[in-house]
Amino acid sequence: MHVQTTPAAGSAAAILAATDAREFLTFTLGSEEYGVDILKVQEIRGYDTVTRLPDAPHYIKGVINLRGTIVPVIDLRLKFNLGEAAYDASTVMIVLNVDKRVVSVVVDSVSDVTALKGDQLRPAPEFGSAMDTRFITGIGAVEERMLILLDIEKLMTSAEMGLVAAQAAQ
Repeated sequence: MHVQTTPAAGSAAAILAATDAREFLTFTLGSEEYGVDILKVQEIRGYDTVTRLPDAPHYIKGVINLRGTIVPVIDLRLKFNLGEAAYDASTVMIVLNVDKRVVSVVVDSVSDVTALKGDQLRPAPEFGSAMDTRFITGIGAVEERMLILLDIEKLMTSAEMGLVAAQAAQ
């Protein structure tokens, strides 16, 4: 008897189950490389002046006016507790469409667009309660590189991103 297993919804294998390959925009935070689904990316911009909001969580840098749309700006380095970033010429804002909202994330630099096939994906590691991995869909292996693949929808709509969710409700 042959039992066929189906990848868990949201897992890296499930992401690619319907297609041969998906493309991810890769970027760096510190010494690590991350990837987000290219279909979520609206545009890439240089770091711009941000209007600070009072009493916002430390990782929400503020908002920008993007062609008439007020867009929250989240510093992923701060969100992931990777320390303060030095904002310089290579610092980038990735503008994303998440759950019918526009949000921007600040990253150290953008690398490239990488196509990943099913055999290049590994499930997110299990760390128990020692580390929060709920926003990681998996690990992409590209030659000697390891890409941490983020579920940007889950990250941006999570309870601790209250400012983003509250803004969408207005």
